[in-house]
Amino acid sequence: MKVTVVGAGNVGATCADVLAQREIANEIVLLDIKEGFAEGKALDIWQTAPINLYDSRTTGSTNDYSKTADSDVVVITSGLPRKPGMSRDDLIATNAGIVKTVTENIAKYSPNAIIIIVSNPLDVMTYCAYLSAKFDSKKVFGMAGVLDTARYRAFLATELNVSPKDIQAILMGGHGDTMVPLPRYTTVSGIPVTELIAADKLDEIIERTKFGGGEIVKLLGTSAWYAPGAAAAQMVEAIVRDQKRIFPVCAWLQGEYGFNDIYLGVPVVLGKNGIEKIIELDLNAAEKELLKESAVAVKGVMDVLDNMNVTNA
Repeated sequence: MKVTVVGAGNVGATCADVLAQREIANEIVLLDIKEGFAEGKALDIWQTAPINLYDSRTTGSTNDYSKTADSDVVVITSGLPRKPGMSRDDLIATNAGIVKTVTENIAKYSPNAIIIIVSNPLDVMTYCAYLSAKFDSKKVFGMAGVLDTARYRAFLATELNVSPKDIQAILMGGHGDTMVPLPRYTTVSGIPVTELIAADKLDEIIERTKFGGGEIVKLLGTSAWYAPGAAAAQMVEAIVRDQKRIFPVCAWLQGEYGFNDIYLGVPVVLGKNGIEKIIELDLNAAEKELLKESAVAVKGVMDVLDNMNVTNA
């Protein structure tokens, strides 16, 4: 199996490192536009193989997409962070141009690949990749829910002083402050979390989860990379090993949950074909309203991209 990670920055390099250490693919290609950057990161990762005892080969390439040919899965982390004075629309235009170029090159050299988007703004960049790749939507989706759910579960594990291994949760909606954590579907070793934690404390954790990325930016001065990289690698593993894992994923909806033509975070079954199934939960009225609010926010950003005509250029 061959996996390509486009973007050798902190998130991309972490993803490649996790993929290698867990031997998820035989060959891992790291690609970046900065001269020698991906080659250096890949070489450093490969030199840990004798120490950590794995066989996955990691190689790097400076903008040579022929090295990515026939990849089974491609993770796209490319894009610029929002800078001071940059509007949301500026960020969308800049990163959409990058994601469009990357996706078109991936589609050219790996027409059968499954594409996972990590670039931000996540929901709209996934939409951009879908328009650019012209692949089946089940093979183009975004990583957000796995990361957001991990943060939610980590905060719960800290509060309850239990193992994070025993916490299961589902999160829906857009990536950001309109995400929809679902306490009704959150359990600790099968026990509903609402039986273990006070409602006000649970609300605090949900709010912290919504702004989890921002909390790290304030602390580090830059965005997170360990958890996002590991989250993307976990999705790749589910596909490569056909695990049929149920994860919240940014997926293209065509009638599910009453939405059409929108990329939104929903629970899916991930396997060798990408999204094998979209799972429709029986949401209550309050949950439906929160999801609707999130969808309106996401659609608004998607409309911004449509009006820019970036993908038609």
